[in-house]
Amino acid sequence: MDPLAVLRDYAARGDLDKIIFTGDDILFGSDYSFPANIPTAFASKQSGRPYPLSAAVFLAQHNDLKHTDFLQAARLRRIPPVSLPDRKTFLDFLQFGHNTLPSEPLLPSSLPSFTQEAQPPPPEEPDDDEASTAHIRAIERPLKDRNSILDARGRDFLAIYHSVLRREEERVRNKDSAPSAGRNEPSAAAAALANPKIEKSLGDGFVPIILVPSASQTLITIYNVRDFLEDFVFVPTDEKMRALKGSPKPECVTVQKKHIRGERAGGAGGPVAFEVRDKPASLKTDDWARVVAVFVLGKEWQFKDWPFKDHVDIFNKVIGFYVRFEDDSVDSAKVVKQWNVKIISISKNKRHQDRPAALEVWERLEEFVRRTHK
Repeated sequence: MDPLAVLRDYAARGDLDKIIFTGDDILFGSDYSFPANIPTAFASKQSGRPYPLSAAVFLAQHNDLKHTDFLQAARLRRIPPVSLPDRKTFLDFLQFGHNTLPSEPLLPSSLPSFTQEAQPPPPEEPDDDEASTAHIRAIERPLKDRNSILDARGRDFLAIYHSVLRREEERVRNKDSAPSAGRNEPSAAAAALANPKIEKSLGDGFVPIILVPSASQTLITIYNVRDFLEDFVFVPTDEKMRALKGSPKPECVTVQKKHIRGERAGGAGGPVAFEVRDKPASLKTDDWARVVAVFVLGKEWQFKDWPFKDHVDIFNKVIGFYVRFEDDSVDSAKVVKQWNVKIISISKNKRHQDRPAALEVWERLEEFVRRTHK
């Protein structure tokens, strides 16, 4: 017995609801049982490939659905969907809405017939646990392997390490200063702020701070500073913000330059980490003693409540950078030119020019650190 002939008979009798999918088989009431994936004479006009019996039965039972809804429902059931041109042909064959059969039968006589007696007995169905496990494994998609799981890209564990290190230093410092609490001597933090050369040697746990503006209209912000200083490429802040997809702005990021050298590094080049922050108001006195650089916005209000006398005092103790587009008007840097600040120009479109600009920042910063912290 051909399965399509049985399907057409059930459709003519209005018994399509008696056709049941069970495991890998399709039961036609108590009369017949066929494998769900058995190929039929119903073939695709486009590819010529025969549709399996499951596709024909699913179309017959859901012919009232719109084609888009039908495609979605078939994919959810993991059944090959019937295309729109083939759909009409097959429904005509099943006599849906038609009183006469097609003049040429859809079933070629050359195809072998399938009889109920010729079908091998269905395999024993596994228990529920085994079936569930097999189904889960069939739809599993590996997201990571043993190598990619170790990729911590986008996660800044170095900042956590430095934070723990600073807390330990503060604990030891507070413990050492406890016996002299009654004296009227200036604190170590106040002395460090008054004389930036004290305890400002790179290495041995000292982590210098770079300040960037919190305003989004500046070119370098906490969102893109790592791309610029580590990867030597300028990425607009709005692109970085969109990439975060609503995630909160980072409080602090860490950037590294490997050839910065410090007094305690023995003159040998070694990686030095810099903290980058954009909230000066949250800095403690000890934190201000670690500030070595600032990217300026070009506005006076950026330095409001900073613990310095004036701009001369600021840029004697902290090196300043002003990043601008090379074709910006001269007036945009009019105020900055009055300060002891290095102006760094980048192109709006030529990203290969970002590297020399970023390297100039590092060179100027390295020279400043060597001069002021030797």
